[in-house]
Amino acid sequence: MANVSVAAEWQLLYNRYYRKPELYPLRWKNIDLSRNKVACAPFGGPIAVIRDDSKIVQLYSESALRKLRIFSSSGVLISDTVWKNPGGRLIGMSWTEDQTLICIVQDGTVYRYNIHAELIEPNVTLGKECFEQNVVECIFWGNGVVCLTEGGLLFCIPDFKVMRPCQLTETGAEDLPNCMAVIEPKYTVSGNVEVLVGVGDGILIVDEDGVQRVDGEAVQGPVQKMVVSWDGKYLAIFTHDGRILVTDINFKGVLLEYNCESALPPEQLAWCGLDSVLLYWDDTPLLMVGPRGDPVHYFYDEPLLLIPECDGVRILSNTSLEFLQRVPDSTVSIFKIGSTSPAALLYDALDHFDRRSAKADENLRLIQSSLPEAVEACIDAAGHEFDVSRQRTLLRAASYGQAFCSTFQRDLIQEMCKTLRVLNAVRDPEIGIPLSINQYKLLTPSVLIARLINAHRHLLALRISEYVGMNQEVVIMHWACSKITASLAIPDATLLEILLDKLKLCRGISYAAVAAHADKNGRRKLAAMLVEHEPRSSKQVPLLLSIGEEDTALMKATESGDSDLVYLVLFHIWQKRPPLEFFGMIQARPLPRDLFISYARRDTLSERLKRSYKGQDMVHHLDVFALVLMAIELLVVIYLIMVEVAFLLWKESWELGKNPMASKGSPLHGPRIKLIDKAQHLFAETKEHTFESKAAEEHAKLLSPVGGLFSALLKISLWSMLPTFRVDIIGSYVSVGLLCLICGKNEVMAIFVDSSISDTIRTCIVLGNHRAAMKVKTEFKVSEKRWYWLKVFALATIRDWEALEKFSKEKRPPIGYRPFVEACIDADEKGEALKYIPKLADLRERAEAYARIGMAKEAADAASQAKDGELLGRLKLTFAQNAAASSLFDTLRDRLSFQGVS
Repeated sequence: MANVSVAAEWQLLYNRYYRKPELYPLRWKNIDLSRNKVACAPFGGPIAVIRDDSKIVQLYSESALRKLRIFSSSGVLISDTVWKNPGGRLIGMSWTEDQTLICIVQDGTVYRYNIHAELIEPNVTLGKECFEQNVVECIFWGNGVVCLTEGGLLFCIPDFKVMRPCQLTETGAEDLPNCMAVIEPKYTVSGNVEVLVGVGDGILIVDEDGVQRVDGEAVQGPVQKMVVSWDGKYLAIFTHDGRILVTDINFKGVLLEYNCESALPPEQLAWCGLDSVLLYWDDTPLLMVGPRGDPVHYFYDEPLLLIPECDGVRILSNTSLEFLQRVPDSTVSIFKIGSTSPAALLYDALDHFDRRSAKADENLRLIQSSLPEAVEACIDAAGHEFDVSRQRTLLRAASYGQAFCSTFQRDLIQEMCKTLRVLNAVRDPEIGIPLSINQYKLLTPSVLIARLINAHRHLLALRISEYVGMNQEVVIMHWACSKITASLAIPDATLLEILLDKLKLCRGISYAAVAAHADKNGRRKLAAMLVEHEPRSSKQVPLLLSIGEEDTALMKATESGDSDLVYLVLFHIWQKRPPLEFFGMIQARPLPRDLFISYARRDTLSERLKRSYKGQDMVHHLDVFALVLMAIELLVVIYLIMVEVAFLLWKESWELGKNPMASKGSPLHGPRIKLIDKAQHLFAETKEHTFESKAAEEHAKLLSPVGGLFSALLKISLWSMLPTFRVDIIGSYVSVGLLCLICGKNEVMAIFVDSSISDTIRTCIVLGNHRAAMKVKTEFKVSEKRWYWLKVFALATIRDWEALEKFSKEKRPPIGYRPFVEACIDADEKGEALKYIPKLADLRERAEAYARIGMAKEAADAASQAKDGELLGRLKLTFAQNAAASSLFDTLRDRLSFQGVS
């Protein structure tokens, strides 16, 4: 009878059974879905409700102020706030993957709320066009949105984590679309979001790059409603003549066609897993159609909201939440009326065993050879059940059968028990997360714990983390930070005890991070007390400095024995406090004192200053250590002043060079050279600035009259002398006089002042003076490789592709053809790049080049020829958003692996 009662609740659609168990009777009151805008998060997430201002509704005892209210799936109020956002009417509302509520208003402003109804700043706008034209419709998907304006323009935010709006290609249609649907980027070949737009008698596919019209038997007349399946492979279409069609996403064939009783488009169209489609009209039963067989009707006398999930649909009404899903095969095999499957006989054997009937043994003998499959089916069926008593019975049946099966894996029942305990805990009405086992596996335990944390369900999150063997540090850290934020009235000492009682549960937890949060919330004393418990000095000391505890930081750094930490504290205090106070702090601490003295003594002036003090016969007046400290103080001050003045003089010479009137006609003479000479002499006084001294000396020579400049450059190879990171400071001023010698034109001076050799060659080529560029190359013995690099990218800069191709054919380039490819790609000329990619000798380079211009098949062929499985794996990541390309890379990599094994 138990089997009959379970199967009696099912509905048959062709050869597939569906069930619709009630998850919760909703706990909210006076919520009418027909009077509100509602957004439900997938994976059993929260429900956001706000009064629909586009409708005239009767207010009962509620306030006239509109409130945004957030409920759990069981109807328990989580949070609410008064809706104050300007910008016009609320057009669309949806939840992101990280459970952030996105609200888009009429002027294109995007508001974001967390689960506690707290506004997340800053707000984002979709742009000026949206503001001027107004948004009329929003189509959301997992982590993005497409918005339609009154003018028919489409705007997209592909990823709410980045919040970077972009405009899609204009459709050119005169009227607004009848309907829209979105194909997520991870399911498109291009890797960009594609929008299916029902316009006129057909469907357009719109993305950032263009518009394409769909041709196929599925598109015959105006389309009223569309929705893409969960996996992005199928499209359900409601046509103008009342037919529901299902086609694959490429419109290659009709998989389902059903003529509905009404040509009026349904208010909601949703997929139920991948096996059926639901249609909902206000005054008619909920209709479910599948590939074959008669449709199924579900009758309701209240408004509904359909919430698609990966394995079914949640059905939200004013009073309850139900879950419509296809009955799992394991459940059908056990509870189907008249079933004689091994799993059904095992379940029946347990019933006989409980009644002490000998038929239990008879059933076990009948299924002895299939007992492992029967046990596994009972375990699987238990996982798909929402009823706890039925879960328990199925697991008991599996355990009963396992006792007679020596080959069965013993840990499967234990793992399922763990999973069900977690699921039952979060399904509790007080928590209100009605996850199915398939949703739980897809969501993963770590994400579930993160959602519990964000909802401030820390105790449950901690217990689940401990139960499934995950790190509890994240939970405890979030709890501690939340406790600090919410406990402003609790004294620091009391709150410290509360925090330490929980923080000590997790070894290795970062007290410094909690202390930093306390400091951020204005509780500096609590932060100082917390950081005392941080065992790692590397995290403790910087935080102490940030909260102004320099003395404690110096003590902790000294105790750690880490000289780098001690220097960090010393230099921090040196900048913050007067010198005498600084020396007073380090005088009684041997390690900081000795480290600072060692640092200061690296300059030769230290000895000179000490000799100067001794020569003045001051030793008998001062303590020896005090004498050293005074010497160090003066040394450091003088040293810093000298270096700072030298850099200031050099900087002033640069500023002077920008003003042509500063030195009677040319910035290359007079005062500028004098300033550089002074800087050079100051640099020469210090050992640590030998490079700056030499560079300043050469700088002055290069700025001398043209004849001196030219002769100096013939003797010096600045490129070998100057480190790369100094070129931007000093440069190689060869081209200033050089082009004057070559061209004899005063105009060149204004263009090439302070240019390097490379910049001069590049500029000459860009200006079309290839002869001058060749002379610079010859005069300064520029290598062939550098010459090729400079000319290739210079020609690409001016987009002279004909000259670039001719240059590539003069002789075999010493740098190969890769720079030619990179130059074309950098200039966004994929067609030009294709001229050189086949010439790349290295197949791996060729594959990567094809990948950079988005040619997946060619990249795969080249990588396959190279027989490089690792490269195929990297290229697959490059085309991660392209399902077809990813499949191709997987196939080729598997083929290589098979050949390797063979």
